[in-house]
Amino acid sequence: MGLDVPIVNAPMGGAAGGRLAAAVSRAGGLGMIGMGSAATAELLKRELTALGPLDRPFGIGLVHWVMSNQPELLDEALAARPALLSVSFGEDWEWVRRAHDAGVRVTTQVATVDAARRAVDAGVDVLVARGAEGGGHGRPVVGTLPLLTEVLDAVEVPVLAAGGIASARGVAAVLAAGAAAAWVGTAFSTCVEAITPESARDALLAADAGSTTLTSEFDIASGYGWPSSIPERVLVDAAGRATPVNAGEGVGMVTRALTAAETITALMNRG
Repeated sequence: MGLDVPIVNAPMGGAAGGRLAAAVSRAGGLGMIGMGSAATAELLKRELTALGPLDRPFGIGLVHWVMSNQPELLDEALAARPALLSVSFGEDWEWVRRAHDAGVRVTTQVATVDAARRAVDAGVDVLVARGAEGGGHGRPVVGTLPLLTEVLDAVEVPVLAAGGIASARGVAAVLAAGAAAAWVGTAFSTCVEAITPESARDALLAADAGSTTLTSEFDIASGYGWPSSIPERVLVDAAGRATPVNAGEGVGMVTRALTAAETITALMNRG
């Protein structure tokens, strides 16, 4: 896809907007616009506008059950002709055919080898092996490195690694294991170009590695359709209570609000 560095920003709803995606792509990675639980076609249009003039590849990430409830989300995403479309957390693969018909490559997040094989059988071009350490929503089945190595042994398509990757050492580790790129969330959610609320950014920058937990309480309170098998990893407060701030277990390595370009430089250990 013409990337200069093997870094993709995770398409985090409420954090990864068009401005962040553009900054990541201009810095040589693949910038992804994230449409999460509260996505609408109008919101996607707004973030696509925020990309501005961009002569680099970019991607779009959708949540399967949200897209199923709002089919216009997929229409809007395909009309934008992204280099990569990510649709995760579903078992209906009709969207793969539609994306391929539009000339768009696709990826999905997987948490098990069986899920990886099903996705490849459905025609998915690239997989994201998302370990239990990852922030936000995911199936907390196994850690990133064990999952990555098992998936790499099981499939022939490129595999990206996700979950707890927030430093140059983490990136180097997954690349050495065979990942095609690192799929990074928390480190980009604190970037100055992210649409992360200021209070959430401050909490992320102050957190340490042991300050996350898994919960479904905020999905239940908001009436979102996430199954209990897909909780979200969030920060806890000083009293140990869950907060509505998504964070992966690598959050303790994120201590400064950098630009996207500075974050990529740090992740690639370029100074």
